[in-house]
Amino acid sequence: MSRSTNLLQCRPEITSAVFFETMSPDERFQNATLRPIIKFQNDLFVEVFKNYADKHKNVFYHLTVEKQIDYIENAIQKDMKFRNSLKGMVIGQFTVDEYRFYITNSSALNKRMMNIVKERLIDNIQVFQELVA
Repeated sequence: MSRSTNLLQCRPEITSAVFFETMSPDERFQNATLRPIIKFQNDLFVEVFKNYADKHKNVFYHLTVEKQIDYIENAIQKDMKFRNSLKGMVIGQFTVDEYRFYITNSSALNKRMMNIVKERLIDNIQVFQELVA
């Protein structure tokens, strides 16, 4: 079995993802590739963020929910090392064909990718709060 086949088989299906003829190629890639990969990597993203918060003196855990959301957004937007690490976790799950598409418009696709990862981490904010309790 090829690497591509193996990668595609382990991705979760996102039943809410819709596809239209009028969709841009980037939007199609987002729904067909990015979302399933990011969903698949969710537990890893949570652990990576916990580690990030721990390495930054656990400040995150003592913030209000609103400030935690800001913290997540800032970490992803401003900490290039962290951002690149997250991107690598997604890109490493691409098939060769997906990677070839990705590099044709990586800047716009990175923006989409990081927005989805940010939303995933925000959706998991409850998990982070349970660590403090």
